[in-house]
Amino acid sequence: MTLNLNSLDRRRFLRGTGLALALPLFETFATSLARASDETSQPRRLACFYFPDGVPMPLPEDPAYKDWAWFPLGNGKEFTFTKVLEPLEPLRDDLTVLSGFSHPAVRSVHGHSNADQFLTAAATAYDGPYNNTISLDQVYAANVGEQTRFSSLVMSTDGGTGTPRGAHTLSFSRSGRAIPAEHRPKRVFDMLFVKSDDDAARRLALSKSALDDLLDDARRMRKRLSTKDQKNLDEYLDSVREAEIKVEKAKRWINTPLPTVDADHLNLDLTPDEPRLYVQTMFELIYLAFKTDSTRVATYQIGRENGVGKSDHLARAVGFNLAHQLSHETKNPDGWKNFGIYCRFLNEEYGRFAMKLKQTPEPAGTGSMLDNTLLLLGSASSAFHLSRNYPLVLTGGKNMGFKHGQYLNLVGANAQAGAWDGRTEPWQKKATHIDKPLSNLFVTMLQGLGVGAERFADSDGTVAEIL
Repeated sequence: MTLNLNSLDRRRFLRGTGLALALPLFETFATSLARASDETSQPRRLACFYFPDGVPMPLPEDPAYKDWAWFPLGNGKEFTFTKVLEPLEPLRDDLTVLSGFSHPAVRSVHGHSNADQFLTAAATAYDGPYNNTISLDQVYAANVGEQTRFSSLVMSTDGGTGTPRGAHTLSFSRSGRAIPAEHRPKRVFDMLFVKSDDDAARRLALSKSALDDLLDDARRMRKRLSTKDQKNLDEYLDSVREAEIKVEKAKRWINTPLPTVDADHLNLDLTPDEPRLYVQTMFELIYLAFKTDSTRVATYQIGRENGVGKSDHLARAVGFNLAHQLSHETKNPDGWKNFGIYCRFLNEEYGRFAMKLKQTPEPAGTGSMLDNTLLLLGSASSAFHLSRNYPLVLTGGKNMGFKHGQYLNLVGANAQAGAWDGRTEPWQKKATHIDKPLSNLFVTMLQGLGVGAERFADSDGTVAEIL
């Protein structure tokens, strides 16, 4: 096969027998990536991640507070991660933890009803008529989606759309319609990286990978690449092969049907390592999609609210039964610790993904991929079912001007916390602090991403401390 390197662009595929593999960006051919607009060739990416059920928030006088409270201790540049966020310590200078933000329209709504509006700020309410609006990721996708093969990548652990106020997706169209999320790693992998010709039904396999059929062409291309790009190509092919293996392994867990009876008794195929591997694989697929410039926008709903769906099994990665159950048992001995261990697991995998972006030089650009990627991790609950003071971590985007290495604590000592005592729940109580609209953060993010946004939903300003 003859490959015209002069025509290589970010949509180019390395072609083998009946297969085509998406390529990363190369500095060698950076001139071919110039766009008709005034924007530079350096991409700006956005990924948003959601976890359900809130976070551990013991009171300061509780012995568990120092180790197992989700929010850091301190404020500004002077803060200390607890054991829950400790996995993010290597990324300290690349992130900001935020406290004191939520969506005004749903602050008095039960926390399990709020995943739907996490990226929209819509007044989805607790019951009655349901209307949603466009999500943050889709606003950005509308601006950059035409520049990549996929305008956005929408993923979740449970897949599909779910139900109103029980969404399985973070992404909503301009009309407020839920965009179905993909939960099958193999499907995402094939969609992104493997194209099959009409006469070819082969797929990447574990024994003798079809990647081998592409190596001769890769070696021929390699001779024309710079030293840096040769290294990037080798690393990329290794990453694709690793992802291929992880996808195959993860299928055994994700394809196991959710039991309609006692899950502990029947779901014997699950092991503690498989949920972790599944989450790692989903993050890895986003990493590869970004590295190949297949898309610049991604969402991943790690779990749905209210303990329904396969995502509730993710707690088995750290030896527990069901994730949602941990949030109800914080008043038990070691309850805060157990809930904290699960949240730490989520932060470990998020941190692993962010660190991989940080350690990867920007293809055909400057800095690292993390410097050109903005990541938002969060939940629409903090304390037990409380739709205020969302736990949020904003990471990356230094080349966009974002300032990090701080804990932006707007709540101070006014956070409503503590274990549920079985009586009135925190979300039903009067607020002890008035949060800032989370949409202010969204406007700030969009501005850093290069979108000239002045407002988003109910925003009333920006977050000057980070941009």
